Amino acid sequence: MSGRLLRFAGWTAYAAGLLFVFGTGGYFAFSIFVRSGGTEVPDLVGLRFEQVADAAAEHGLGFRRREGSERYDDLVPAGHVLRQVPPAGTLAKRGATIDLIMSLGPQLITVPDVRGKALQAAQVTLAAAGLAVGRTAGVHTVQDPQGTVHEQFPPPGERVGRASAVDLYLATSSRAGTFLMPDLVYRDYEAIRRYFEARDIRLGSVKFEPYDSLAPGIVLRQFPLPGHPLRRQDVISLVVTSPAATT
Repeated sequence: MSGRLLRFAGWTAYAAGLLFVFGTGGYFAFSIFVRSGGTEVPDLVGLRFEQVADAAAEHGLGFRRREGSERYDDLVPAGHVLRQVPPAGTLAKRGATIDLIMSLGPQLITVPDVRGKALQAAQVTLAAAGLAVGRTAGVHTVQDPQGTVHEQFPPPGERVGRASAVDLYLATSSRAGTFLMPDLVYRDYEAIRRYFEARDIRLGSVKFEPYDSLAPGIVLRQFPLPGHPLRRQDVISLVVTSPAATT
């Protein structure tokens, strides 16, 4: 029994010694690497290209944009670093170069023209383009066959994000002249204004509020709310982002 304990104690001491040797060796190797001009690669992912120079210079590293390697990404805005080679945390010699793969931002899709199509055909066209059908509502018209798309929003040719919804207004023989209020929040105010004014629908109160995280001219709130029945004589009120106040 005592022999086993002695052997166990011996192996334990041996293992501890190995850990000490390797740990000490690793520490001194890292120290020598740093003193000889090594550095840790900083995390550049998410930075604007203009911000990379200062971050890389602090570590004595260079950088270059890998041309032709740009990628679309729903999360990383256009002009920001999407990936880097070598990755953050890697040890590198001072003066080494970091390759940057830049983001093109979300992939935008041109909205196809589905006016004049039956609802099912419009759904197929939008799905093939990577878009979804939003709200559908009837609108009185004597110009188009009943059940076909009379108008759409966003309009044809507008650039939107993948899987965005397109609202469809279907021709109907009803003389009520009503349709459902579309969802305008986070959409471009100027495009909305042109769309409604071209159809003699009034835009009433339009208030502007600063909002730092959104570009100017984006709708923040609306009245009537989405899905509310809207007649031609009704008034639409909007709250829109304005440029942040400067001091």
